[in-house]
Amino acid sequence: MPDNKKTLLTKKDVTNTYIRWWWTAEVSNSFERMQALAYGASIAPIIDKLYKDNEDERIKGLKRHLAFFNTQAIWGALIMGTTVAMEEQRAAGEKIPEEMITSIKTGLMGPLAGVGDSLDFGTVMTIFDSLAASFATAGNFLGAALIVLFNALHFMLGYFFMHLGYREGKKSIVEVLESGRINTIIQTAGMLGMFMMGALSANMVRLSTPLEFDFAGSVINVQSTLDSIVPGLLPLGAVLSVYWAMKYKKISLSKLMIILTVIALVGSFFKVF
Repeated sequence: MPDNKKTLLTKKDVTNTYIRWWWTAEVSNSFERMQALAYGASIAPIIDKLYKDNEDERIKGLKRHLAFFNTQAIWGALIMGTTVAMEEQRAAGEKIPEEMITSIKTGLMGPLAGVGDSLDFGTVMTIFDSLAASFATAGNFLGAALIVLFNALHFMLGYFFMHLGYREGKKSIVEVLESGRINTIIQTAGMLGMFMMGALSANMVRLSTPLEFDFAGSVINVQSTLDSIVPGLLPLGAVLSVYWAMKYKKISLSKLMIILTVIALVGSFFKVF
């Protein structure tokens, strides 16, 4: 609970708010307000409880949480917890203007979206999904178990952030962002992610050629020659080509899939691959 403030909410109230947010954060997006409807619906029971005897404040509270909002849902639980704490302080008589609550949400949704997307979805989820795909192709139940495990851990991380934000108020997010530890975590996770992606690419990407050339009665097998130089050279070339196309030529993933399919079909028809 916020320090030195009158407590109007219970731990169950805060937890229920997080569960509502976890269920709805990514399913109510609109181009006009993005996650605003989910945010308003999640915090509505809190507003109703805090301002049950003040109709005007209840209406204002619901309206201010229906303003534009967009962030990464799990790390965004820090913002949700913080605004719940600020609403509780405001309802208890503290001089917390509406603009302060709105400003906290607006100012922090961008930075936390960047951290959450790059760390959770850009790195950790990629590692889990890649490992899961590797197990799944081998018929191992761990393929499904890893997906469930990631989502369970993700849920618990958001739960922790929600209660951290509520306990510490707005200073909690500032401490997380300014501590410097988050940059170390992101860099370490990124290095691990690149290592894992390289290892998985070598195992998952299969590309070989049956081409053979006859030079004066001596048959040269292209694949054997390439393997003697660098084993897995063709799969490596394919992965690097896709990376180059996405990063430097800005070709979308859907277009790349079409291009790769056409290359595979043409190469198979002419017995190149």
